[in-house]
Parts: sequence; structure tokens; C-alpha cells
Amino acid sequence: MNSISETLALPQGLTPVRWRRSPRARRVSIRIDARGGAVIVTLPMRAGRAAGIALLMDHAGWVADRLAALPDAIAFRDGNEVPLSGEFMRIRHRPLGRRGVWLEDGAINVSGELEHLPRRTADFLRAEARRRLGAHVRAKAALAGLVPRRLVVKDTRSRWGSCTPDGTLMFCWRLVMAPEFVQDYVAAHEVAHLRHLNHGKRFWSLVNRLTPHTEEAVLWLRECGAGLLRIG
Repeated sequence: MNSISETLALPQGLTPVRWRRSPRARRVSIRIDARGGAVIVTLPMRAGRAAGIALLMDHAGWVADRLAALPDAIAFRDGNEVPLSGEFMRIRHRPLGRRGVWLEDGAINVSGELEHLPRRTADFLRAEARRRLGAHVRAKAALAGLVPRRLVVKDTRSRWGSCTPDGTLMFCWRLVMAPEFVQDYVAAHEVAHLRHLNHGKRFWSLVNRLTPHTEEAVLWLRECGAGLLRIG
């Protein structure tokens, strides 16, 4: 799949656009990339650029509204605040520290050179995601009498979690920034897929047995999930 980025002058103003050509696409489509703050236009192999431009023009108002509604991006920088399990914590550069990255006094403290702070902060949050989500998964799996093959933490854009047929559970590391009840629900959701690789009645019955947070977590992810993609 090829990808090309550019800025186009749509009726509502200059708009960042990323073009993708996919052999799996059956029609021209557009979606908002919350993380990159751009609109993605996907073209089937035989579709021309003109078809994508036409779709963008037809939906220019929708695109502008969706991009304007995105939360402000938050970089991993000294002094910025980022959430950890729903609680905002300030990133503090501690150049003389010898403890790597650690939590103290409501802050994420990062030692070493300032230029390495973004990477070290991201690495720390990924490690915390593996630890915290792993704890949720182990608790849910034990309750359901199931055993996942392994747990993988990635930086996904379209799914918060997934379960493969071989029993591997995968999670977006950004969930570590979501409130605890959201992490609890996503872990329960994916553990339930170890038994039911579908979204049928028995699947949801098991999910609701594993967590009491389904409704509020789904609502939180729908309303606030895009904000997690804007961090880092």
C-alpha cells in the first residue's frame, strides 16, 4: 500500500490529506486520522485521484468539522501533562537522576539528556501498559478459566485490542493513559474472545460476567479515545 501526504485547499480551508492506494479497497473512502490530524483518502487500485478529490469536495464540511473537533496534540516534553490510568501527571526532566524514568509526587520523572526525554517517556508508558494491562488480563483469564497464548502491546490506530485465533491478545499501549475502568473493560473484551471469536450473545454474556464497566467504557472510548491518539 502506497501513501502520499499533501495539503489541499478545500472549500473550508487548507486541509492535510494522506492518500493511500489499497488492493483490498472496493471503493473510494475517507476517514479521519486522529493521531496525525489529517484526512486519509483510500483509493482502489483502478481508481483515479479525481475520484478522491470529488469525494473530498462532497464531504468537505464533514472533514473540516471532524478535524476541528480533534483535541490539541500533547507532545512528550518537559512540563507537559499526560494521563496515566486517567490521572494527569506532569513530565519532569531530571537530568541528574540515576533512576531512568520513575513516578514520584504525581509526576513522570525522566533522567538523562533532554533530547532523549520523548523516547524514554514513550518507552516507560509502553512498559507500564504491558504491566497494567497484563495484570487485568491475568485476572480476567483466571476468572474465565482461560489462558492466553501471549500478550502483545503495539501502537495501533484503529483497534484498542484484538485476539488472534491462536490466542494472542494485542492491545494499544495508549490504553495505559485511559481510566482504570476502560482498561478493565478492554481486557475483559479480549479475554472473552479467547472463547468466542465473534460478538454474539454468549460473547457479550461472558464480557459482562468479567467486567461491570462495559457501557461506561464503550462510551468513554467513543467520546475520548481520539484524545489518546493525540498524545506523544
